[in-house]
Amino acid sequence: MVSPVEFVPIAEETGFIVELGAWVLEQACRQLRSWQVEHPRTTPLTISVNVSSKQFSDPALAERVASCLQETGLAPNCLKLEITESALMCDLELATKTLQQLHSIGVHISLDGFGTGYSSLSYLQQFPIDTIKIDRSFIARLEGSSQAEEIVKTIVALAYGLGMKVTAEGIESHSQLSKLHEIACETGQGYLYAHPGPKASIDALWSENDRYHMNDQAVLFGASFTSSPELLAN
Repeated sequence: MVSPVEFVPIAEETGFIVELGAWVLEQACRQLRSWQVEHPRTTPLTISVNVSSKQFSDPALAERVASCLQETGLAPNCLKLEITESALMCDLELATKTLQQLHSIGVHISLDGFGTGYSSLSYLQQFPIDTIKIDRSFIARLEGSSQAEEIVKTIVALAYGLGMKVTAEGIESHSQLSKLHEIACETGQGYLYAHPGPKASIDALWSENDRYHMNDQAVLFGASFTSSPELLAN
């Protein structure tokens, strides 16, 4: 196994990340649609897929996403694309156009790693963003830093004030989870719930969920404490 930390930078440097990202998106959508059919839920299962800066700078991204959804049969509102702040700020005009196109398709947009990039509040009004994801670096310091707690509280309040959802990244302990519940952060993800795994291990989790009729939650790909089951294909 080769960690993404090793191969993603190389893929970005060579430009292969665009082709790789397209393949990941297609596989993620196809697999999710298969799981939706095999394990129907009252609340449709959704999946989040990271989009690299180079992918996002492709003017045909929205068209490619629409084509992928059509080919795989996945409903647009079941797909969440995670985009970093730095990717948005590379070309504001293109970013605005691309996000508007994706939103018109019905795809949800998540701002990944919020608080570690440009963090300009102006673009939160400018861009059609659905979810803010609090960077794991703030969550890691929740237990021993009052400043980190105040930052997380501020981000949560900001998201709710703008009518957005908010997700905490990198939850690894029950004390972190308890703090996030106190702050009223609605969703989260991290190793506390599950580690990333291959299809076979996820299928086993599905079998367990079905056995106990856990229709309103899923613990998949480091998933979340939320009433809306969500797969995080990072």
